[in-house]
Amino acid sequence: MRGNSARGIDFPALGVDIKVTSVRQPQSSCPFKSARQKIYGLGYSLLVFVYDKRDDEKTRTGRLDIQHTVFVEQEQTADFQTTTGLRRLIENKANRDDILAFFQERMLPVDEIEAESLADEALRHLPAVGYLTVSNALQWRLQYGRVIEQAGQVDGILRLV
Repeated sequence: MRGNSARGIDFPALGVDIKVTSVRQPQSSCPFKSARQKIYGLGYSLLVFVYDKRDDEKTRTGRLDIQHTVFVEQEQTADFQTTTGLRRLIENKANRDDILAFFQERMLPVDEIEAESLADEALRHLPAVGYLTVSNALQWRLQYGRVIEQAGQVDGILRLV
């Protein structure tokens, strides 16, 4: 299957999507599949190129400087606040009702049946810590500030040179 960025993944055979974003506002959009992605990750890895672009009006030229190249393994592509909050709850002996309340507080975009299923799964299978900020919208809004900071310091987030 050929890659297609409009479908959300550039290299489906490798399970890798490429994201290119400005250092001034390191974020991009991503197709929404399910709220499960916020807890267990996108389902594929990310190769993120973060650039700074400077234009010279006099010479009508631009300079593109790639400042960071970061590879995020799919296990780390979930939402940081959601995964750390869930992990903290579960480590403190949370039950299903506690987790459902947490989903409501976080405004996780799920119906009641999906929320119950995710709560049960989280109790059975503790999610890994994700390092993206995944904002709710019709499309996920992925923010990369944390992965840029953590690259090379956390397993699964590599700084490429």
